[in-house]
Amino acid sequence: MRWSKNRNHKMEHQTNRSDTRLGVRAFALALGIVATLLPGGCTKKDEAKGNEAAPKIDGDKITLPTNSPQKSSLAVEVAKPAEKVIARLTGKLMWNEDATVRVFAPVAGRVEKIEGQPGSRIGEGDTLATLYSPDFAQAQADASRAASGLKLANRTLSRLQELLAHGAAPRKDVESAEDDLEGRRSENERAQARLKQYGATSGTVDGRFPLKAPLSGIIVDKSINPGQEVRPDQILANDPKLVAPLFVISDPARLSVTLDVTELDIAGLRPGQKIQIQSRAYPERTFEGQIDYIGQSLDPLTRTVKARGHVENTDGLLKAEMYVSVDVTTDGAEVSPPASEIALNADLPARPRTKQTPIEIPAKAVFFRDSRHFVFLENSPDNFQRQCVEVGAEHLGRVRITSGLTAGQRVVTEGSLLLQAMTEGSKE
Repeated sequence: MRWSKNRNHKMEHQTNRSDTRLGVRAFALALGIVATLLPGGCTKKDEAKGNEAAPKIDGDKITLPTNSPQKSSLAVEVAKPAEKVIARLTGKLMWNEDATVRVFAPVAGRVEKIEGQPGSRIGEGDTLATLYSPDFAQAQADASRAASGLKLANRTLSRLQELLAHGAAPRKDVESAEDDLEGRRSENERAQARLKQYGATSGTVDGRFPLKAPLSGIIVDKSINPGQEVRPDQILANDPKLVAPLFVISDPARLSVTLDVTELDIAGLRPGQKIQIQSRAYPERTFEGQIDYIGQSLDPLTRTVKARGHVENTDGLLKAEMYVSVDVTTDGAEVSPPASEIALNADLPARPRTKQTPIEIPAKAVFFRDSRHFVFLENSPDNFQRQCVEVGAEHLGRVRITSGLTAGQRVVTEGSLLLQAMTEGSKE
C-alpha cells in the first residue's frame, strides 16, 4: 500500500510537470507569432509613411509633400527692390594733402634750436627750428659782397660822370664804369634771389638759417633733434628713416579718406556723393564725408579702384592712418551687373550685359557652391527651385542682388542649406 501510494504521487507530479512544460511552449509559440506579425505590420506602415513624405528631386527643383516635416524648417520672404543701396567699403584716413606740407631742410647744417613742437599751432612764416649752415653762411657772404660791389660801382660811375662833365675824364672810362655797374647789379640780384629761395634776406653773416613754416596749421609730426645733421638731398634717400620730413604741418579738422572700390560697386559711385564713416575706436559714432575723386584704373593685384574723399574732423576724434569702414548710399536706380558671368555650359556664350534694378534680401538666404552664389525660390507652397545669382555689397545682414532675381519672387531665407543637402543627397 505504501509503495502504491508513493507511485501514484510520483506519477501525479510528473503529469503536472508535463502540463507546465506544455503551457510554456504554447505561450512561447504565441509570443513568437505575435512578434512576427507586429514588426511586419510596423515596417509596412513606416515604409508607406516614408514613401508618402519623401521629397521629389528633379535637377535643381525640389517638391515636398504637403505633410512633409521639413517644411516647418523653411521661411520665405518676398524679394523687393532696394530703395537705397548701401555699399560697404574699406578705407584709410590720411592727412588732407590740400592743407598739408612736409618740411625738409633746404641747406645742409646742424640743428641748433627747435621751436616748433607737435600739437602746437603755428602761422605762416613762423620759425620751426634754427640751423647752423656753412652753405647758408656762404650765401649770406655772397649777398653781402654783391651788395657792397653794387654800391661801389654806383659811386664810381657817378664820380666819372662828374669828371667827364668837366672834361677831366675820358668817355671810355665812363662807359667801362657803366658796364661794371650792370655786372654788379646782376650779381647782386643773383645773390639776393639765392637768399630769397632760402626764405631769408641779406643781413648779418652768421650762418644761422631759420627753418620757417610755409603755411599755417598744426605740427602733427616731428623727426628732428638738437645737434642732428641735416642735408637738402635726404629726400632722395631710399632709407625711410632718412627720407622722413623734419616737420609735417597739416589741418586735422579735415582729413582725406582713400577707398578700395570693387568692380561691383564702381557703377554706383560718383564724385560729390555723401559717405558715412565708422571707426572701431568709436563704434556708435558716424562721421559724414564726401567722395571727391574716383580713379581711372584698377589695381592689378587687388582688382579694386582707388577713390578719394574727405571727412570733417572738427572735434579731432579721427586720426590719420586709421582704417575705417565707409558706407556709400545711393538710390535704387538701375545699376549695371558685372560685364561677364560664368556660363553653365562652356559652349554657351555669357549673357549680354543688361541693366537691372538691384534687389535686397537677407544675406542668410544666399549660399556659395562651386564658385557661384545661389538662392532657393518658392514657386509654390510645395515646389522650390535653386537659382544662381550675382551678389553685391552686404550691409547689416542684407545683401544686394544685382542679377538673377526680380521683384516679387519668393526667396527661402531659412532652410536653404537643408534644401541644398537634399539635392546633393539625391546625386549620391
